[in-house]
Amino acid sequence: MVHIENLSVSFEDTDAVKNVNLNIAPGEILGVVGESGSGKSVTALTLMGLVSDEAVITSGKVVLDGEVLAEVGKPRDKALYRRYQGSRMSMIFQEPMTSLNPTKTVGAQIEEMLKLHTDLDKEARKNRVIESMESVGLKEAAKLYDCYPHELSGGMRQRVMIAMAVILHPDVIVADEPTTALDVTIQNQIITLLKEINTKEKNAMLFITHDLNLARRICDKIAVMKNGKVVESGKTEEIFEHPKEAYTKKLIEAVPSRMKPRGDGECEAVQGEADKKNAEPVVQVDNLNVYYNEKSGKLFGGNKRRCVVSDANFVINKGEILGLVGESGCGKSSLSKAVLGMNKNIEGSVRHSSVRPQMIFQDPYSSLNPSRTVSWLLQEPLRAAGKLDKSLQMSKEDRRAAAVEMLRMVGLDESYMNRKPSQLSGGQRQRISIGQALITRPGLVIADEPVSALDVTLQAQIMELMRRLQEELGVSYLFISHDINVVYQMCDRIMVMKAGRIVEQGKTEDIFNNPKEAYTELLLRES
Repeated sequence: MVHIENLSVSFEDTDAVKNVNLNIAPGEILGVVGESGSGKSVTALTLMGLVSDEAVITSGKVVLDGEVLAEVGKPRDKALYRRYQGSRMSMIFQEPMTSLNPTKTVGAQIEEMLKLHTDLDKEARKNRVIESMESVGLKEAAKLYDCYPHELSGGMRQRVMIAMAVILHPDVIVADEPTTALDVTIQNQIITLLKEINTKEKNAMLFITHDLNLARRICDKIAVMKNGKVVESGKTEEIFEHPKEAYTKKLIEAVPSRMKPRGDGECEAVQGEADKKNAEPVVQVDNLNVYYNEKSGKLFGGNKRRCVVSDANFVINKGEILGLVGESGCGKSSLSKAVLGMNKNIEGSVRHSSVRPQMIFQDPYSSLNPSRTVSWLLQEPLRAAGKLDKSLQMSKEDRRAAAVEMLRMVGLDESYMNRKPSQLSGGQRQRISIGQALITRPGLVIADEPVSALDVTLQAQIMELMRRLQEELGVSYLFISHDINVVYQMCDRIMVMKAGRIVEQGKTEDIFNNPKEAYTELLLRES
C-alpha cells in the first residue's frame, strides 16, 4: 500500500531525511522509532503531503497504492494530494491543541471530513460523528459534539483527533505520537481501537512513537531512525530480542521499566529522613477540596461551582519525590495548582514551609516566552523574586552569573544564553524549564508530566538530571505522570488519584508489590 523508495528531504543546507526506504502492506502496522530530530515526522509529513514548502525532495519517491504522490524533480501536486488526504489517507497529530481549530466545535470539525468526502445528510453526519467519538472512548459524545477544544482535557482533545482520522476508515493512517498525552487506561483503549480498525479495514499504518513499549505492543515491523537514516529495520520481536545496532540497543536500554532496579536517584540520607516520623514536611495538605466556577460551557451545564478534588490529605517531606498518578481528568493538575496557590477556590488547608514553590510544565514550548532569550528566561524568576522581597534583589552581573551557573547545572553551556526557544531541541527546552524552576532555590517543585513528550533517551537524561538536582539542592518534588514506569523509577512514595480523590498512597515498592485498591491494580496491570 505504501512504498517509500530512497527518499531524501532537505531544508536549505540541512538533510533531514537521507535515503529512507519503507514499505507498508495492507493490514500492517510499521513502527518508526528514534530520538527527537531523527527524521521520523519529516518522513511522515512528506508521505502525507504536509511537509513545509521549504522542504525539497532531493532523491527518491513516495508511492501510495501504485500512484506516485511525490518524487524528486517534480513540484508537489497539491490537487492530487487533496483527492487522497482525508478519504484514503489521514493523520493523527501529536499536539491536538495546535491541530484543532479553536473557533469551531469539535463536532463540526470531525463532520467536515464527511462534508468533503460523503453525500450523507446533516442528521446522518451528526450520528456518524457521535458514533466515531464514542468509539474512541469519549463519554457523553452528544454533549461533547457542541464543545470547543479549550473546553476539553488534553486526553479528550487527542481522542477527537483520532475520531477525525478514522471516521472514513482510510487505506493509510499516519499516527504521529498519538497517545503521548493519554493516561495508560485511555492509551490502551486507543491502541486497541487502532489495532481493531487496522485488522478490520486492512489499512496500512505508519505508527511514530518514542514509547518503545507501545511500539512493541502494536507494531508488526519496526524501523529505527537516527540522523535522518533508517539504521535498522525488521520484525518487531526480532528488533527487541536481537537488536543488531548499538543505537537500537541504547534505545531499548533507556526505556523506563519496573523490571529494572530503582535508580541511584534515591539518596539514602534523604530516604532515611523521609522514613522518620519527625521528617520535616515541606508542604502539608489537610482536608483539601478544590473547586472551579463554571460560568459557561455546555459540557457541565452552565453556571455552578464544581468540586474537582475532594478531601485530599498528604505531606511532602524535605528532599523527597512524591509521585501522583491517575487517569486524565482525575484532578492531578487541579490539585497541583491548588498546592501552588494558583487556584484560591478551595476549602481545607495547604501549609508550606518551602520558599517560592515552582512548577515545571509539560510542554516547555508553550510555557517559555518565544520572543525572549535563554538568558532573559532564566533571569526573570530572579527579577520577580527581587521585586517581592528586597533582600533577594541582585545586580545584573550577579543575575547573569546565576543564569550561567544554572545552565551548567542542567547540562548546557554559556553559548546557549542568547538562543531563543525555537532554536532549541525539545530536550534542551525542557532543561531550560527545569532551570527556571530551580534558579531561585525553591523548597518545592511541582513537575507536571515533565518527560511525557520526550523520547526515551532524553527522558532518561531529564529524569537523571532531576534526581541529581534533588540531591544537590535538597529540593522536594511533586512528580505528576501518567507513565507508571517513569514514576516507579523516580519516586520515593506514590499517590493514586481517581475521580478527584486520593484512593491510595504509600512507599513506591509497597504500592507496586501490594496495591490495596482495585483501581491501583488496574493501573499497574495496564501499564
